[in-house]
Amino acid sequence: MNKTQKGAWFLLGMTVLILAFVGVVYASLFAGGDRLAGTSPVKAWGVLILAYTAAAVVIAHRKQSPAEPESDERDDTIKKNAVLACFISVWVALVLASFIPTLVVGDNGSIPVFFLPVINLMVLFVAFCVYSIAVLVQYGMPRLEGGAGGNGGLTHGGPETKGEGA
Repeated sequence: MNKTQKGAWFLLGMTVLILAFVGVVYASLFAGGDRLAGTSPVKAWGVLILAYTAAAVVIAHRKQSPAEPESDERDDTIKKNAVLACFISVWVALVLASFIPTLVVGDNGSIPVFFLPVINLMVLFVAFCVYSIAVLVQYGMPRLEGGAGGNGGLTHGGPETKGEGA
């Protein structure tokens, strides 16, 4: 697994952890008892996120071998395609975020102001997920030029054909 794949797994894992953390924080807001009743799960999740970040940074920067290059042409192409998919998903998410509230509350309704940063954060998380998934899917695809890809170097997923004399 190269550095780009490790980074994509890290970003996807961090996005899932942060979304779960937001859910824990939201649930702790409604915990019964005194003012600090729901803070222990929040603290535990904070420690979990910090530990995950530290471990992922160490793993992502460690090379499998000293001869491993930082990146090659395939990595650059995969990153470029993933950024393009991410850009398209941001536009789609922003368009949906613009029209869905109008459909939900109507033309005369109003949206509380605190929803605007939440909408922007959700668009950011969608972008993170799309980028990570696009990188991971592209690394799973075979190379079309016959190099070592996801299916052992086969160009179209079928059995290798040998010459007629074999």
